[in-house]
Amino acid sequence: MSIERVRAYFRALGMEERIMEFDVSSATVELAAQALGCEGCRIAKTLSFMAAEGPVLIVCAGDAKVDNPRYKARFGVKAKMLTPDDALNLIGHAVGGVCPFAVKEGVTVYLDESLRRFTTVYPACGSSNSAIELNMAELEKYSGGTWVDVCKGWQAP
Repeated sequence: MSIERVRAYFRALGMEERIMEFDVSSATVELAAQALGCEGCRIAKTLSFMAAEGPVLIVCAGDAKVDNPRYKARFGVKAKMLTPDDALNLIGHAVGGVCPFAVKEGVTVYLDESLRRFTTVYPACGSSNSAIELNMAELEKYSGGTWVDVCKGWQAP
């Protein structure tokens, strides 16, 4: 199971105890926010795409949506999400538990600017009922992600 890979990843960092597992699903932003008792925007959803460079993950705030023109300008191709089967095979995590930790080799992680407005966020940990609370420095460090600005819908009016 991919949560076991994520657990082993964080165990090696002395952080395994920070992983939270729930008795209810956290597979969507809404369900994760309910399980955690927080606003949906603080859920760090991880979306999987196929870019020219190969499979990529975009980690963004729960209230953000990928902006197709910005995505194409950044990655050179139209945004095309992976199918659930492709996500599992190429990323190593099933949809509902996709996260930027313990991913397969060749996957590039990007962190969207929509996350920077929060002190901490909650990405999944490889299953549809898990999460970990991380600040921005931790998210960047443990995901190995590079910051991008490819989302919309989250900025204050």
